[in-house]
Amino acid sequence: MADQSVFRITKELSDLQKNSDLSLAVAVQDIDVRNLKALIIGPHETPYEFGFFEFQFKFNKDYPRKSPTVTATTTNGGRCRFNPNIYANGKVCLSILGTWRGERGEEWSAAQGLESILLSIQSLMSANPYENEPGFEDANEAKDKENQAEYVQKIRHETLRVSVIQRLEEYLGIGLDGSVIAPVSTKDDYELDMDTVEDESVPFEPFKDLCKRRFLWYFESYLAAIEKAKEEVKDGQSFTRMPFEGGSNTMEGKFNYTELEKRLRNIKAVLDQETENWAKEGLEAKTKESTVAVNLQRQYEQVVESFKRADVPHNLELQDNNPFIWVLTYFGKPMTNLDGGLFRLRLHFSPRFPHEQPRLKFETRLFHHRIAPDGTPCYVAPSNRQEDAKSHIEAVIEALEEENPPYDPRTLVNPEAFKLYWGGADDRKMYNRRLRRSVQQSMEDC
Repeated sequence: MADQSVFRITKELSDLQKNSDLSLAVAVQDIDVRNLKALIIGPHETPYEFGFFEFQFKFNKDYPRKSPTVTATTTNGGRCRFNPNIYANGKVCLSILGTWRGERGEEWSAAQGLESILLSIQSLMSANPYENEPGFEDANEAKDKENQAEYVQKIRHETLRVSVIQRLEEYLGIGLDGSVIAPVSTKDDYELDMDTVEDESVPFEPFKDLCKRRFLWYFESYLAAIEKAKEEVKDGQSFTRMPFEGGSNTMEGKFNYTELEKRLRNIKAVLDQETENWAKEGLEAKTKESTVAVNLQRQYEQVVESFKRADVPHNLELQDNNPFIWVLTYFGKPMTNLDGGLFRLRLHFSPRFPHEQPRLKFETRLFHHRIAPDGTPCYVAPSNRQEDAKSHIEAVIEALEEENPPYDPRTLVNPEAFKLYWGGADDRKMYNRRLRRSVQQSMEDC
């Protein structure tokens, strides 16, 4: 039975890691599949939008006959209740977990699994979480309407403050005064040092690189959320306690969006500087002929050769002969809105690649729904090829040239372009005009 449960967990874990769902991530430490961490990225158009919410899963030997134990760990040290069903102490109230009485047929069954649990938790992160509290599902009194709006406002504030800003500040070693101090070492920081990796005193932070890259994706959305919130509440205004909150199971605090915006912009600056620092670290790694440096040099040469063989028009070169900084000149695809464009894209590789994935940025301005205003492209490299540098180039080009992409708010990196692209017919025309204008500008800037 024990072997069957391990096999089942391993398969579910593998399936989820191969999944293209951009809002879920799972990871285990070494081979201990019974204890795993999961990350849920808050859904679009909810107060949880693009927040990073972490959960701890513990599976017993009776799985899947019995559900795992799930604990929310994004709680600001047990001081923040993010949902009527997600307590400040980490308890997650769901009928399928046996932590809440549900209707007949809603209890746990062996047919359910890790993904269904994550999707159930994610469904709690709704546009109106006030209704998740039993007895308040159809609350329509005037006071309830007021409470609903105020509950959304404080969840939005704490999503930004706790799940995004505090998390990134910790990852980047940003102190209370905004200055950068040496970040706490984690297992993500080490390259091929197995003695260190097995040191249990080092925290296990499997989502650090993912959250950094997603922060760059969603930075403009965070700013937009703050701009909207500033119109609704004033700095210094206290959170309203909800009727179902009490004791230590609450969300207390005061609004201060001015401070949050300042901290958010500081994170962006520090993160950009970290990316730039990879170039210097890379040259040092090249001098020492590190494994990563040699590997990237070889991959660069292979990609250049493959471009020649396939008669690909794009040009690839190293910046300052540094294998950690690739510069791609992309020629717009003929017979598309990109036709005739000439765009410069820099690929920054970490000395810890592929553990830290590359960060890409278009230096040539391009108005596109998959490119953030600062030039960060939204793309997804195949999960089984993330160590292949060429796959990142191919994935970016595919995202640029995709003719009929499915609507997916998880790829919302440029709010203005995204809104026009997915708007009405007139909006789409305006989008195409602005895209063509940026393409023409790229030719003039050559």
